[in-house]
Amino acid sequence: MITLKSPREIEGMRKSGALLAAVHIGLRDIIKPGISAMEIERFADHYITSHGGIPGEKGFEGYKYATCVAVNDEVAHATPRQNLILHNGDLVKVDMTVTLDGYQSDSCWSYAVGEVSSKIKKLMDVTKKALYLGIDQAVVGNRLGDIGYAIQHYTEDENGYGDVRDLIGHGIQPTMHEQPNVPHYGEPHKGLRLKEGMTITIEPMINEGTWQILTKEVSDPNDPWEYYVTADGGWSCQYEHTLAITKDGPKILTSQDPIGDAKYL
Repeated sequence: MITLKSPREIEGMRKSGALLAAVHIGLRDIIKPGISAMEIERFADHYITSHGGIPGEKGFEGYKYATCVAVNDEVAHATPRQNLILHNGDLVKVDMTVTLDGYQSDSCWSYAVGEVSSKIKKLMDVTKKALYLGIDQAVVGNRLGDIGYAIQHYTEDENGYGDVRDLIGHGIQPTMHEQPNVPHYGEPHKGLRLKEGMTITIEPMINEGTWQILTKEVSDPNDPWEYYVTADGGWSCQYEHTLAITKDGPKILTSQDPIGDAKYL
C-alpha cells in the first residue's frame, strides 16, 4: 500500500529531516583521523534525543544503535564498532533515520576522513551527482524506472562503476520502510508511475568495481549482526535523501545545503 501525504504531513517530515540534516552537518567537525566509529554513534544519538527526536534505527529488527557506520569496502548496515578507528584517507558512510513528532526521515552521507585519494574523491563526486540525477527524475508522471535509469546510466555506462542492485530506496512514512521500492537501476518509462504526495528515499550505493555485494558478520559474539561489503574489495560510496513528490517538482526533506539545493526546497 502506498500512502499519499498531505502538505501537513510533508511539513512534519521536513522538520524531522531538518533535525537529521543537522546531525550530518555536525558530523563534519567530528569525523577526523583517530576517532572511533562509536564516537560517531554517541554524537548522533545524543544530538537526536537532546533535540526531541527518536533514533529510528534503534530497535529496528533488533538493531541497537542510532547509526549505521560503514567504512571503505563496507557498503551498508554496518554497526558503529568501538574498535573501528578511522584513518586518514578512509571513506566513511553514516546512515540514520529520525522520528520527530511521529514523522520519519532517512539520510545517509559519505565523509572523507582527512585527505582522500583523487580516485576516491571522484567516486564521491560521481555518487553524489547520481543522487541528484535520480532526484531530477522524481516528478509527477514519471516512472520509477526513470529514476533508476538516470543513476545507472551515469554511474555504470559513463563512469564504469558498479551500481548496487541488492539494496534500494523505498517509500517512507508512517514507518521507516514503506512501498514503493525504489531501485537505482532500471529502464526509462518503466515501472510504477509517480504521483503527487509520495514520499521516498533515493540512496544510490556505488562501488569502485563490481556492483555485487557479500554478507559479512560482525566479529562480536555479544552483538551479532550482518552487514554488506563489496564482492571484490573495492570501496563503496553512498548518498541518500528523503524527498516528497509534489506538483512543483521533487522537494528534498533532508537537505543540508539550502543554497545548493534551492531548486528542490
